[in-house]
Amino acid sequence: MSNRRLFPPLRRPSKTLATHSSLPCASRYAKPSGLAFYTDLEQQGFSPWGMLCQVLMLTLVVAFAPPLSAAQTTPPTSPPAQSESPQPDSPQPISPGGKVLFSRDASTPPDSQPTEPQPASASTQTDSLAVTDAERTALTFTAYDLDLHLIPASAGISVRAALTVRNDGAAPLPRLILDITSSTHWDAFSTRTSTSAVTRLPFATHLVATDADHTGRMSEAVITLPQPLAPGASFALAALYSGAIPQTSERLTRIGAPAARAFAEDWDAIAPNNPDAPAEGTALRGFGYVLWYPVSAPPVFLGDGARLFQAVGSIRLRESAATIRLRLAVEYVGEPPDAAFFCGQREQLLAISDNPNLPVAESPGIATAAFDPQPIGFRMPSLFIAGHAATDVGTQANPGLFAAVTAHDQTLPAYYAAAALVEPLLTNWFGPHPLTALTILDRTGEPFEDDALLVTDLAQTASTTDPATLAPSLAHSLTHVWIHSSRPWIDEGLAQFASLLWTERTAGRAAALSQLQDDARLLALAEPEVPVFPNGPAAAGTLPQSSSSSNPDSPDHPAPTVSAAGASLADATGDVFYRTKAAAVWWMLRGIVGDNTLKQSLQAYRNNPKLDRDSAGFEHTLEQISHQDLRWFFDNWVYQDRGLPDLSIVNVTPSQLETRNGLPSGWLVAVEVHNDGYAEAEVPVTVRSGAATETHLLRIPGRSSASTRIVFAGTPQQVQVNDGSVPETQTGIHTRQLVLPGRN
Repeated sequence: MSNRRLFPPLRRPSKTLATHSSLPCASRYAKPSGLAFYTDLEQQGFSPWGMLCQVLMLTLVVAFAPPLSAAQTTPPTSPPAQSESPQPDSPQPISPGGKVLFSRDASTPPDSQPTEPQPASASTQTDSLAVTDAERTALTFTAYDLDLHLIPASAGISVRAALTVRNDGAAPLPRLILDITSSTHWDAFSTRTSTSAVTRLPFATHLVATDADHTGRMSEAVITLPQPLAPGASFALAALYSGAIPQTSERLTRIGAPAARAFAEDWDAIAPNNPDAPAEGTALRGFGYVLWYPVSAPPVFLGDGARLFQAVGSIRLRESAATIRLRLAVEYVGEPPDAAFFCGQREQLLAISDNPNLPVAESPGIATAAFDPQPIGFRMPSLFIAGHAATDVGTQANPGLFAAVTAHDQTLPAYYAAAALVEPLLTNWFGPHPLTALTILDRTGEPFEDDALLVTDLAQTASTTDPATLAPSLAHSLTHVWIHSSRPWIDEGLAQFASLLWTERTAGRAAALSQLQDDARLLALAEPEVPVFPNGPAAAGTLPQSSSSSNPDSPDHPAPTVSAAGASLADATGDVFYRTKAAAVWWMLRGIVGDNTLKQSLQAYRNNPKLDRDSAGFEHTLEQISHQDLRWFFDNWVYQDRGLPDLSIVNVTPSQLETRNGLPSGWLVAVEVHNDGYAEAEVPVTVRSGAATETHLLRIPGRSSASTRIVFAGTPQQVQVNDGSVPETQTGIHTRQLVLPGRN
C-alpha cells in the first residue's frame, strides 16, 4: 500500500540554507483571506445545499469549531528544560530548526505571501523560536478529520483540520510543532478544555527550508499549550489554514534540475479539470511532494543522501494506524468534476449548480464528497479529482479489470493486451479473479502508485511500448488488485516478486536470478555488516550455533535489534527492504517449501482477511500447509534484522564409491560451507558434471559452518554453493572446480 515512485535524489548544492532567523509573534485569531470555509460542517450535516449556503457566506468570520475529544488524556508532568538555541552559521546542511525564511504573526495581513528568501544578516540568524528536531519527531498523529474546500480556478484551498496527536517523545512538550506547505498559511488553533469550553491557542509561525514540499519550504506553527503534554499523552486540537497550491518545481530547479524534468516530477497542484485531459486537474500526493495536510517533521533535503526517502518511510510506518476522514467541497464552473480519489479510494462527487438557468459552460457550482474514517495504512494521504467517469475495460476472463480515466481511449488496448499476458501468472499464484479493479488516471509526468490506483501517462507508455514490454510493470501493479495486505513487506514484496516470476516465465530462470543478484547488491549496501545487539555491537562468534524455534535466542546470545543501517523487514520503512529484500524472501520461501505449497498458502491468506491482522499470520498459514517449522526463517529474515549471510566454501572432499564387486558406482562429495554473516540461510548446493547436476539444500546458521554429502552418479567436475537466490553481503554464487583423487 505504499506510494511508489519518488523523484530521484538530485544533488543539492553545497551551500545549503542552514542559518536561522525569525521574529517572535503574538497570537490572535486573524480573519482568513479569500474564500475561507470554516463553518462547522458537522453541524450543517454536510449536505450539498448546506454547502452552497456556506459558500455564499464566506465573508463571515466564524468562531472556532471544537475538536473531537478532550485535549489531554493523561496528567502532564513538569516541562523540560529549555534547550539552547541553534548556533548561527552552522556548517551542517540541516540544522535543528532549518532555515527560517519568513515569519508572520497576528498583525501580518492574512493574504501576505513570503517573498524570495534573502540572505540572513548577522542580527537575524538566530531562530528565536528555537524549534528542535526532537520536538518535531516527538509528535505522532493518531487521527485526522479534514474539512477541505478547494477553488481550482485559483488553486485555492481552505481547511479546518481536527487533529489528535500523541507525544511519543521522552520529555513533556510545552508546545506543538505543525507544518504545512509554504504556499498556505496558518490562521488559527483551538482546543476544548475539560469543561467543554473552546479555548484559542496562541501560536507563532515561520518558514523553514525543506525538500519535503515542492516549494522547498514549509510553514511551521509553534503552538503554546495550556499545560505540557506528558509522554504518551494525547491532545486534540482544531487548526485552520488557507492559501493556494499551484504547481511548482522550485525545490528541483534551484538545485539545477532542467525545468521540463522538474515539472514532470513535481506535478502536484490544485487546478481545474481539462475536458481534453480529465485527470490533469487537482492532484496532491502528500509528504515528500506537497504538505497539503498537517505534519510534524524535521527539514530534509534531496542532497543529503537518502534522508528524505527515509523520512517518508518513517512517517508512513509511524502513522499507518492513524485514522483519517475527509469531507470535500470543490468549486467549479461548467461541467462538474466526476469523482474524487482519496488514499486510493474512489467516491462519486455530488454536484449542485449555483445557477441552473445559465448555460452549462458558464454555470458555477460546488461538488461534494465524504470519505468515512479509515486507517491511513502504509501510505501518505493523496487526493485526486477526476474530470469525467472512468472507462471500464479488461480481459475476456475479467472484463472490469481496469477503470481508466482518460481522453486517450486508443491507448487502452495495449494495456489490456499486456494484462492478458500477465493474467495467467496472477491467477495461478493468487487466485482466479482480482479483488478489485486497477484504476488508472491518465496524466503527464512521472508515474505514481497507491495500491490499486495507478497514475501514469497512458499516451506516452502505450504509444511507444508493445504489450510484452508493458507486462513486467503491469505484473507489479496488477498484483495489488489480486492480493491485499496491510503489511508492506507482503503487499509490496509480492508485487516485486510477481515481476521476478514474469521475468522467469518469459526470459528464463537465469534472467530472474540475475535480476535478484543485481538487486542484492543494493540491499547489501543498506544492510548492516554487523547487526546491533541490545548490549552493544555483535562480536564474532557471539551468535548461537543454531537458530530455530526449538533453540530460541538465550540471554547469553540475544537477538539483534533494528540497526542504524538496516531495518527488520516487518517494520521496514525503506523500499530497498520492503520491496527488494521482501522479493528475495518470497523467492527463498519458494525454494524451501516449493511452488505449489507457497501458492496454496498465498491464496488461503488472501481469502481470509483476519490472517493479515496478525503479524505472524502468514508464517502460521505457511507452516500449517507445508507441515514445516519455519520459525528459524522468519526470525532471521522477517521479524529481526540479522543482516545478510556471507558464505564461503571451506572444503570439498570427493570420495569414489564402489559396488560389492569393487567396481566404481559414482562419487560421494562432502561439502563444508562457512557463514561469516549473522543471518541463517538455506542455500542450494549443487554438484555438476556437464549437463548433469545433483542439488541438496543446506542450512547454515550465522557465524558457523555446516556440511552436506551428495551422492553423484557421474564424474563430478564442479561444486556450486548458492545460485543467486539467497542475497549475500558479497557475491551470491560460489564455485569450486574438483580435483578427483588419482586423477591429474
